[in-house]
Amino acid sequence: MNRNRLLWLAQRKGKRFSNNFSSIQIIVSYYIIMTVISYLLFCLPFFREKGSHVHFIDMLFMAISTVSVTGLSTFDINSVFNDRGVVLLEILFQVGGLGIMMISTAFIILSKRKISLKQRQLIMTDMNQPKLSGIVRLIRITFTIILWFQVIFGTFFSIYFYYAGYYKTWPKAIFFGFYQSISAVTNSGFDVTGDSIIPFANDYLFLIVIMFLIFVGGIGFPVLMEVREWLFFKKKKRGLPFRFSLFSKIALLAFVILFVGGTLLIYLLEKDHLFVEMGEIQRWITSMFYSMTTRNAGLQINDLGDFQITTLIVFSLLMFIGCSPSSVGGGIRTTTVAIIGLYLYAFLKSEDNINVFGRRIDEDDVKKSIVVFMLSLIMCFFAVLFLTATEDHPLIAIIVEVASAFGTTGLSLGITSDLTTVGKLMIALLMFIGRIGMLYTLMLFVPKETRDIGYEYPSEKIIIG
Repeated sequence: MNRNRLLWLAQRKGKRFSNNFSSIQIIVSYYIIMTVISYLLFCLPFFREKGSHVHFIDMLFMAISTVSVTGLSTFDINSVFNDRGVVLLEILFQVGGLGIMMISTAFIILSKRKISLKQRQLIMTDMNQPKLSGIVRLIRITFTIILWFQVIFGTFFSIYFYYAGYYKTWPKAIFFGFYQSISAVTNSGFDVTGDSIIPFANDYLFLIVIMFLIFVGGIGFPVLMEVREWLFFKKKKRGLPFRFSLFSKIALLAFVILFVGGTLLIYLLEKDHLFVEMGEIQRWITSMFYSMTTRNAGLQINDLGDFQITTLIVFSLLMFIGCSPSSVGGGIRTTTVAIIGLYLYAFLKSEDNINVFGRRIDEDDVKKSIVVFMLSLIMCFFAVLFLTATEDHPLIAIIVEVASAFGTTGLSLGITSDLTTVGKLMIALLMFIGRIGMLYTLMLFVPKETRDIGYEYPSEKIIIG
């Protein structure tokens, strides 16, 4: 009787909590709780090398970086965490990359329990979806797809690493094979070996597969589901056209443009510099790899300090943009940049509406894109300004660090461990905001219920430009 009463009281308090706070506030609180849990787990000797000691701020930084799947770290991971710690990182990559609600909902589906309306609303918020319908199906399909990719390519890497001679024993090959697979799909970018993937710099097959896995994790979960439906649709109903959503079309188009544009810029900037002694194929593969990894993965096959400053600025721009919405990535997201670009194009043509792929983009989406872009730019600018005052590092290193943190990428010029305490806290804040998104960060401080004033003031023209 007492136990039932305690359960009833707990459910009642949970309902009161959910009724008093918005879905965004609840989701953010979940990520804060997950950060605290990660910190406590990292402190356990079970996951640590004997004799390793890490300061509180550094371990908190690591917890935030893991939950946000950024990849920045203030200490050498391989000297602090043992193999069990690396496995723990892989588990946390899943939670941070796929989202707390996706992971918890997958377990609810497996246990064959019903998903309440409130849970569906939280899932919709966590996955940045515009509507409730089909949200559980989206989770079921995308979770299965992501898991299969990790298993299939983890197995592939394990076999490849062993027979290619990268690792002499099967246990090591399997251990690092699955780590690379999970790390690439979740776009985590943590370096657990001390060399990132620099030993694979000339292994084109490995780099191409890694780029593909980064693409899978960063293109967006709805896109993955629609591609799956398109493949099955073609098998079942040959001859009939399949209609992709406008989101998928814009996300894919933006991804391709940024990838191709980034590849060309990196190639042209470095072909007579860092790439001067490389063969033509290696130049293009390396350019493609950095165009992809800077968007969110944070893996590297060269020392970033060897690149020109102009190239590092391009890297920072790509990290600032990030991946598609509803993916494992951060940044302002590709669709934000695409909508702003389309808006500028429509404005120059004196068109009132933004039309693309036979559809009109909603005005609210345009407003949100402009707000997200401007506020993210302002926030990163002031973060750079703040860090130049508190840190003794070159400006370009600070710019790369800020863009990497906000884009949850993980690339760095090696200044992360040398940051002051306030500098580490600033970077940690940027990583957390990059994970939950700029728009949700703003809405975090908006009350659950807002009331319209019910009237409009008369408009008046002002001089612009």
